[in-house]
Amino acid sequence: MLDKPIIGRAETVSFPKLELFDVPAKIDTGADLSSIWATDIAESSEGLSFVLFGKDSPFYSGKSMNFPRGHYTITRVSSSFGHKEYRYRVKLPIKIAGKRIRATFTLSDRKDKLYPILIGRRMISNKFYVDVSSGSPLKEQEKARSKKLKEELQKLQEQS
Repeated sequence: MLDKPIIGRAETVSFPKLELFDVPAKIDTGADLSSIWATDIAESSEGLSFVLFGKDSPFYSGKSMNFPRGHYTITRVSSSFGHKEYRYRVKLPIKIAGKRIRATFTLSDRKDKLYPILIGRRMISNKFYVDVSSGSPLKEQEKARSKKLKEELQKLQEQS
């Protein structure tokens, strides 16, 4: 018998204390840290403020979240392409596969990403098993993006 829940390559997650439910999240075992879409990020003498998601997101509420100094950090994140950037890092309570976790997220502009949340290996390590053939992926949206990319690549090939 498995002692940990199984999650797929994509899951819906919730933030009950923030009244956010069924938010699509991509599970990425290649990513070290988890990331969440944030906008209006500002640091002042009082601390850090931001809004989760963007105005185009169905999960956008416009409510500002505030973290006093000492309750957030700054970290350097490197992409798989070697691009490095500094991001704010905060802890948020999340519910995934029936488990409640106080997880660390970096704040990121994910407006161009299909999934507004990326779950990295630090969050899932020793808590879940990952089965990439399962989960709740946004299959139709993924197919549409793949088709669009193929069309763009074909146009580029025709132009050269």
